Amino acid sequence: MTTSTVPVLDSTTNTGSAFDGCTATSRDDKWTVWFEVCPIDKILPDTGVCVLVDDNQVAVFHLQGGEVYAIGNLDPFSNAAVLSRGIVGDSRGIPKVASPIYKQSFDLRSGTCLDDDSVQVPVFRTRVTGGIVQVSASPTHRGAEACASTPGAGSHDPVGGEDSPSS
Repeated sequence: MTTSTVPVLDSTTNTGSAFDGCTATSRDDKWTVWFEVCPIDKILPDTGVCVLVDDNQVAVFHLQGGEVYAIGNLDPFSNAAVLSRGIVGDSRGIPKVASPIYKQSFDLRSGTCLDDDSVQVPVFRTRVTGGIVQVSASPTHRGAEACASTPGAGSHDPVGGEDSPSS
């Protein structure tokens, strides 16, 4: 097990300051290396934060319903690392973030651009264990069921519950 500091942007100010006490723990959990990001209550609902996970900038979003999603932070249209600062919402029931630069929206479950389905950003698995948000070290594009911490979606309880056996 390796422990190191993970830089996390403050979601309330987006100033680049790190949350106190944020550490990353990498460990093998059924072929997945997980990084501890921060306590779930440090990410305001319907906002995102940027974290550095294994040399990848990852945008982590906490939705009003408790779901936690993670996608690559780089906006492929502007080539700017800004998706964590985008506007969180939904489009016909699809959780999304709109880039703050050119306003393209990305499905938080699959990473697919809702305005141009030929464009996709990386998706990272998430889980919340003991109230701590964790993000997988490697991106995956296996779909919504594999990527979100959502109650009843075969993942992990987004409010800090225990791991479900289906992962």
